[in-house]
Amino acid sequence: MVRMTPQGVKKLGVVSAVFLAGAVMTAGYQRAHAPAVSLAAAQAMPRPLTVRQASQTSDAFVSISENVTPAVVRIQAEQTVQDRAKRFPSNSEYSAPDDDNHQFPQIAGGSGFVVSPDGYILTNNHVIEGADKITVMMVDKRSFNASVVGRDLTTDVALLKIEGTNLKYMKLGDSDEAKVGEWVLAIGNPGFGDANTLDFTVTGGIISAKGRPLRIIARELRDARNPAEQFAIEDFIQTDAVINPGNSGGPLVNLHGEVIGINTAIASTTGYSEGYGFAIPANLARRVMKDLVEHGHVRRPLLGISIVDVTKEDADLYKLPRIAGVLVEDFAADSPARRAGLDRNDVIISIGGTRVESVGQLQRMVAQRDPGEVVDVDVIRFGVQHRFQIRLTQASIPDSAPQPVARPSGEHGLGIEVADLTAQLASKYRFDRAGGAVVTKVLPFSAADDKRVAPGFKILSINRKPITGSADARGILNAAHSGEIISLLLSDATGRTLISNIRVP
Repeated sequence: MVRMTPQGVKKLGVVSAVFLAGAVMTAGYQRAHAPAVSLAAAQAMPRPLTVRQASQTSDAFVSISENVTPAVVRIQAEQTVQDRAKRFPSNSEYSAPDDDNHQFPQIAGGSGFVVSPDGYILTNNHVIEGADKITVMMVDKRSFNASVVGRDLTTDVALLKIEGTNLKYMKLGDSDEAKVGEWVLAIGNPGFGDANTLDFTVTGGIISAKGRPLRIIARELRDARNPAEQFAIEDFIQTDAVINPGNSGGPLVNLHGEVIGINTAIASTTGYSEGYGFAIPANLARRVMKDLVEHGHVRRPLLGISIVDVTKEDADLYKLPRIAGVLVEDFAADSPARRAGLDRNDVIISIGGTRVESVGQLQRMVAQRDPGEVVDVDVIRFGVQHRFQIRLTQASIPDSAPQPVARPSGEHGLGIEVADLTAQLASKYRFDRAGGAVVTKVLPFSAADDKRVAPGFKILSINRKPITGSADARGILNAAHSGEIISLLLSDATGRTLISNIRVP
């Protein structure tokens, strides 16, 4: 048996660009005469009922995929980094002058899905963490700038917002009702290859297990010396549906087309799917989203206890009916559980009438409640069952408020600055002669930057109107309205031209 260690668990955001190298396999095919079908072979053919049932399942998968895929998005997260390289790679058709101080975007990302008609999007925190700019791309090729409503390090959930119309969205199902063995689909947007040739993939499988404690979130917070480690919640749904890099943040969907989880991690020795995929339960994500929308941060209810999973020895010592529950080891300062009467060596077996199996499950069950709520907690104390009523307090966890996202506009809202192409600038940008207007600055992540515009490009025309100087350019650009498309005809020093059609933010 191969044991999957925590070090083998990987989150699945991807960094662009990703290049896939592979071998094309060819096979020789031989024409053969089909023998007569024997009676035994005929009897072994699938029965009509079996075929019909399989066809119905296949049709269900097709219907779900067609209905939910339009709500799945690709998320591109950009960070500004410094580099002395040129704006374009050496093999690019276009060139730009050297700029020692040029900033360029480092791109990463993953998947997400729209959960409301007004543009809220759920994804993983690790997909967008540290981003200066976030772009959301739809299956219909529309793209939107996204703002961060909030994020929660302790569950790896983030909530984004876009402004758009005719947005398809997905319904969150009840992950507590999901059963092991149930069919599920994992949908994501890896964005591999040139032109993202593997966009929007759908894979199928079953729920393999529930309540998996990977300890990946806690470990990463601990490595970062973040005190939020103690509040990490890990009660993952496991599936064998293929989840690969770039699928982080995508939905895990049941046969009703409802989201029951957010695809987050895999256990793998190679970095690619080996049949061990994990998703954050939808009920937990729903609670995080509700807090972020209503309060701007996550409110974490607190029992104020230190707990571990029950072992066989614990079950024998405390006279438990089965090896399940969590053992209370210690209490936080001013613990509401201790005030209510719990003690060390108590084993919590249920909360609110729902049986407790593990630490991760208890943490999730408590997290789905409200601070100030009173809950019934059943414990076994050396063979005797007791019930306590505990009023939950609110934990003080590190900030999960909105993460600032850069919104560059620059001159004219496009993120560019223009000037007359003087003799000095002509020399700097290697033009043979002066005259006309030239781009002198492009803000990282701006609308112009997204469309390949770079310092050193001469502006030949805007909206097909010839440009003789910077005054012409500014006049047209200043008159442009939000949402209008500006068409720039540009030229580099070699005389090669570039058409850049940019929508004004």
